[in-house]
Amino acid sequence: MNDVPRPEKLLPWAPERTGEPHAAPPVPAPATGPSRRGPGFAASTLLAVRLAWRQLWSEKARLASAIAGVLFACVLVFMQLGFRGALFESATNLIGSMRGDLFLMHPLTLASFRPEPLPRVRAQQALALPEVERAAPIYLAQSTWRNPVDGTRRTIQLIGVDTAAGVLDFPGLAPLVDQLKRADTVAFDQRSRPEFGPIERLLAERGGPIEAEIGNRRMEVVGLIEIGPSFGADGNVVLSEVNFRRVVKERQVAAVDLVAIKLRPGTDLGAAQARLRAVLPPDVMVMTQAELRAHERRYWEEATPIGFIFAFGSIMGLVVGMVIVYQILFSDIAGHLKEYATLKAMGYSGLYLSRVVLGAALILAVAGFLPGLALSFFLYDLVGSATFLPLRLDLQMGLSVFAMIFCMCASAGLLAVRKLRDANPADMF
Repeated sequence: MNDVPRPEKLLPWAPERTGEPHAAPPVPAPATGPSRRGPGFAASTLLAVRLAWRQLWSEKARLASAIAGVLFACVLVFMQLGFRGALFESATNLIGSMRGDLFLMHPLTLASFRPEPLPRVRAQQALALPEVERAAPIYLAQSTWRNPVDGTRRTIQLIGVDTAAGVLDFPGLAPLVDQLKRADTVAFDQRSRPEFGPIERLLAERGGPIEAEIGNRRMEVVGLIEIGPSFGADGNVVLSEVNFRRVVKERQVAAVDLVAIKLRPGTDLGAAQARLRAVLPPDVMVMTQAELRAHERRYWEEATPIGFIFAFGSIMGLVVGMVIVYQILFSDIAGHLKEYATLKAMGYSGLYLSRVVLGAALILAVAGFLPGLALSFFLYDLVGSATFLPLRLDLQMGLSVFAMIFCMCASAGLLAVRKLRDANPADMF
């Protein structure tokens, strides 16, 4: 009457089946077949990322705040790097448009908009070498331009050169070579800032040259070229050597700012450079075009605070973004500390839980980068049209910024992982 009813399903080692008295079941022998293995690293990482996503999605307001923080850091870094790249590109745009194999420059010249004159005779000395085909002097100076509409004055960059020498390759310059040989004629940079006046519209309305005033001299604008403004000059004009000296009267005839050297076809560039350095006196530097551009870039990067400011702004954006992501992840871990302790009690390792936190950091990096990239494209067009600076967002910059954003979120995740130490199952239950 007091017998326990017999269960419908018995375990293999149940006494009812074996006939043995009730006792602890024997320890099974080790399996001889292939053992069952847990999921691999990739599968477990995917599970950790899925858990991180569900955890983030459960707090939508907190998720939105984290994405906004990453987006802010992403846009700030994009803009700072864009301004920095535009600075270097605009500063070297003039040098990049020069057709020359080698260039002569005074050793004390720090930047092209602040040149130190060198003797013009150095160009004639360079022509003494048989491998030198042409040596064309280039004059650089800044003067004032009077707006032909409202009469306001603004500093403009003057580029004087023998227009027939072919050492400048600005778009629109070739058709104006013969006209620039006339007295008091200039070619105006149509990409100059609008404060110089609507020169393009005036030329179209009059169908020919228009009058302008550079310094205290009346000049004639005969056409348009394309150069672009820089951090050193808001506008540019190109004129012949004779017209340059008419505007800059204090400039000595025997002094030039730069000499572009064209070598004969088949000449070894390195050997010609070494020979010129040996022949010319030490008051002149012989540089390739790449070295000249690097020299110009070095000035803006090291001798001025502008390059440092843009780099510092990028770092500050990453720091602010990292703090925001850290606070979000830390609060998320603190709010789910019991759940993490439960996972530990179930046998999940600390490494797996760390991958959950880092998975959340990866999700925030991607979710914040994509809208930040789209917004940066819009801001590049907006700021570029307002400042006339060459702001460009290419694939290399995009990958670099994503790497920085990912490292920022990963660093915040590694800092927040320390909170998992508090997830002790013994303390929670």
